[in-house]
Amino acid sequence: MEWQAVTSTLSTTMVLILMGLVVLCVLTARQVTSTVKENMLVTIVLNDEISQSETASMQDMLRTERYVRDVHLIPADEVLQEQIEAIGSDPEDFIGFNPYYTELEMSMVPDYANSDSLTWIIEELKEKYPAVTDVNYHKDLVDNLNRNLNKITLVLLVMASLLLVVLIGLINNTVRLSIYSRRFLIHTMKLVGASWSFIRRPFMMRSLCIALISALLADGVLLAGVHSALTYDAALRQFIPNESLLLMGLSVFVLGILIMLLCTYLSVTHLLRKKIEY
Repeated sequence: MEWQAVTSTLSTTMVLILMGLVVLCVLTARQVTSTVKENMLVTIVLNDEISQSETASMQDMLRTERYVRDVHLIPADEVLQEQIEAIGSDPEDFIGFNPYYTELEMSMVPDYANSDSLTWIIEELKEKYPAVTDVNYHKDLVDNLNRNLNKITLVLLVMASLLLVVLIGLINNTVRLSIYSRRFLIHTMKLVGASWSFIRRPFMMRSLCIALISALLADGVLLAGVHSALTYDAALRQFIPNESLLLMGLSVFVLGILIMLLCTYLSVTHLLRKKIEY
């Protein structure tokens, strides 16, 4: 029986490691999506009549908007310099003045970084701030980005759902094989009048212990793997924050225990209802 417990623990640990990897992939994909959207910029062009104090005041007001993550001021001279570097010539040499205006670069809250939200945001900015002459963003880039990210998210969720079903099946088979080997003991306890809850109790406690050990082992392996990956490439830290690691660990721990106990309950109940044939 001890060897069966070791085998069940190792089998459950490997299954939970797979489950943890799926959870981590989904969380990482969401973090990558959020990071990409946060780095998307919307350029607000201001007219040449606005003063520096009004620009600073507008910048502070924009930071309070629910859809704004941060706002950076780009003076007209800096915009000119960027254009000179881009086109290789100075427009002032031909027209005698700086044709560019002061701009505000606005980074978005990820939930609002899509074409539908940006449409009404642009209208709101023009109505609320008279100094705004134009609002620019790469519409094709935003559309393609959201389309591709939605496809990736959908594929990951479908894979996660399918793997979860497979993992539940694997844990269930492991538990049923372990309990089936004790079917005669269960039948004997039934014959002496033991209640179903009394018969289930030792199996539930045994499964709980196996689930706890398996979850701890799985979390240890997963965290060690993530630590190795972060040591190899520290840039991955922005896509795997501590919150994702905590959620992954809790998911493995909670799902492992719940699935194990549920499978044990159903397997023991199935044998209790079934007539044992010698």
